[in-house]
Amino acid sequence: MANATDHLWMHFTRMASYSDGEVPTIVRGEGAYVWDSRGRRYLDGLAGLFVVNAGHGRTELAEAAAKQAGELAYFPLWSYAHPKAIELAEKIASLAPGDLNRIFFTTGGSEAVEAAWKLARAYFKRTGQPNKHKVVSRYIAYHGTSMGALSITGLPGIKSDFEPLVPGGIKVPNTNFYRAPEHGDSPEAFGRWAAEEIGRAIEREGPDTVAAVFLEPVQNSGGCFPPPPGYFERVREICDAYDVLLVSDEVICSWGRLGEYFGATRYGYQPDIITTAKGLTSGYAPLGAMIASERLMEPFLTETGMFAHGVTFGGHPVSCAVALANLEVFAREDLVGHVRANEDAFRSTLEKLNDLPIVGDVRGDGYFYGIELVKDKATRATFDEAESERLLRGFLSTALFQAGLYCRADDRGDPVVQLAPPLIAEQQQFDEIEQILRAVLTEAWARL
Repeated sequence: MANATDHLWMHFTRMASYSDGEVPTIVRGEGAYVWDSRGRRYLDGLAGLFVVNAGHGRTELAEAAAKQAGELAYFPLWSYAHPKAIELAEKIASLAPGDLNRIFFTTGGSEAVEAAWKLARAYFKRTGQPNKHKVVSRYIAYHGTSMGALSITGLPGIKSDFEPLVPGGIKVPNTNFYRAPEHGDSPEAFGRWAAEEIGRAIEREGPDTVAAVFLEPVQNSGGCFPPPPGYFERVREICDAYDVLLVSDEVICSWGRLGEYFGATRYGYQPDIITTAKGLTSGYAPLGAMIASERLMEPFLTETGMFAHGVTFGGHPVSCAVALANLEVFAREDLVGHVRANEDAFRSTLEKLNDLPIVGDVRGDGYFYGIELVKDKATRATFDEAESERLLRGFLSTALFQAGLYCRADDRGDPVVQLAPPLIAEQQQFDEIEQILRAVLTEAWARL
């Protein structure tokens, strides 16, 4: 087999880092584990990329794909339908909160976010408010890499090469209470402040120019920021007051990751749109969706009305068949209930790491956690750029993988280790994660 660096251009990868070495090549998966081409086993502590929620090696999902490909491998949803798209749309609508009954299929999360921004703009144009086009989102938040989604994303480091971006992206503070306690002496007070910052941003821009607020239930980049109590309740009030759409970006947080089918359900708020992907098929085929409120489709139901947007592979028959089979696994094994039953054990196991001097904060919900690393626990002092480079890419990423744990060591924000195992994970996997992290983080501290 040719070396992966000969022709393959890997995503978000420093290709030069493999100039003198072999690229790790994963060839097989089973349950919560994957194996490389040398036969070494690794615990998949990130569910691939927050994707393989039902676990690896599900033959019934592969069989569903093969069966559908044999019947109808492809047909577009452009003025036509096919049975699996109809059935899956009905299933998703039955699970989505409130009147989110209209399902617009894409092939992934960035496309779903792109579709949501386009819908928000088109909706307001068709309802007599053509100036409402801007989007509010949070600092450090990741919403995708296509040009519209990248403009909503709050990570300067992955945007600069592609500027100028789509105008209209507005950034507000995120909900990292560990790094912003001065804005409230309690999580509730902090959450109120963070929500009000959204209202102040809308006021500064002019409510007649703002179309939508895009928020993840738990913000991924930066290391899993859960919402403070009352945060989403107040955000919903603000959006209603200014006639702004609330988009819940659940590309990661849906399909059981937080112990509910949707993160909005977990935290008790009603969005106008949900964007989703990843766990919808548990990664066995690419599929995403924009799930919209019934009222947002109304302007497009006139005799000549049309939402002038579409993608070739959105709602692909094979992907829809896989998604339906995946949701059957969810129902049969109660994977969402499994997360609820075990999330406290996952949290308490990870919190054992708080005795390490390098661990500053353990935060998250469900099966979605970030561990923030610090160089001074008392002052919460973080690492500078050079220290972070040596810690994360110079040691941790490789050491964790060599120790048998695939996860993410990242510094989009402050340095963190992120964990999101398949939803089938149990105490055995929690203990394995904790033991590997303990050993590697202890060594990392000694090196520092």
